[in-house]
Amino acid sequence: MTGITRRRALFIGAAAAATGLAPAARAPEARWHGQALGAHAEIRFRHLSQAEARPLFAAIEIELARLEGIFSLYRTDSALARLNRDGVLEMPPPELVELLGLARGVHAGSDGLFDPTVQPLFDLYAKAATGGQPVVPEALHDGLARVGMDRVSVTGSVIRLGRPGMALTLNGIAQGHVTDRIAALLKAHGLTDVIVDIGEILATGTAGDGPGWAVRIAGVQGKRRLCDRGLATSAPLGTPLDRAGRIGHILHPARGWVAPVQRQVSVLADSAALADALSTAAALMPDRQLATLRARGFEVVALPV
Repeated sequence: MTGITRRRALFIGAAAAATGLAPAARAPEARWHGQALGAHAEIRFRHLSQAEARPLFAAIEIELARLEGIFSLYRTDSALARLNRDGVLEMPPPELVELLGLARGVHAGSDGLFDPTVQPLFDLYAKAATGGQPVVPEALHDGLARVGMDRVSVTGSVIRLGRPGMALTLNGIAQGHVTDRIAALLKAHGLTDVIVDIGEILATGTAGDGPGWAVRIAGVQGKRRLCDRGLATSAPLGTPLDRAGRIGHILHPARGWVAPVQRQVSVLADSAALADALSTAAALMPDRQLATLRARGFEVVALPV
């Protein structure tokens, strides 16, 4: 989950030097670098040269701009910003409806730990930190009263926030969703060997040096091969909200900031959006809930930090 900035915890593994193949034997590979939703983004795909890929680079940038116009928390003209400002959004973009449906599912599956309605709490802690003051119990009580996914009504024709002062953040799921959308765009253009890193990672096909793509999780020795799966990492103190670095950006929806087990959690799932949301929730989970997540078939890597 991101705040204003995101501590990047995932690194794409090096490819060309590790293949052992002569340059002439390798398929061409194109790379795009840029910014998306406040994070550095890198996209690589095989079988096109940089020159051949230029039209696709333009299509990627157009799609990223369009999606930021939906999901950005900081663009005043985005669909999300208008929903937060007005408390209601008529004729919402279908991408927003789809993403809130996934968010509701993860909310239910995580016993409420993943909750996009924590934005009022984020604002509360950020404002207190700016003023150098702690969050007082009365203010926390008021903030918690504005949190709750059950108070968000979502249909294809209207999204409505059920209480005054409610607001959503999609920083714990939107980067993953945008990652998935860009990968789908490239697939629609016939590309099957792709890795997309927009804060979260989705890889399809192969880098040509073995199955999948080599990726590295910070703090884990060696690399792992990622193929047709998404990977996301979260840590409670990944983006500190106070100068002392004691309060992080992942907030408990029922209690506000609590000192969780200090760890970094990575989740592998069928999509980057699902991995993103689950890693956000998992950062707040005790060991027994992590065990339950693993029992449901998700690969979870939890490291002390």
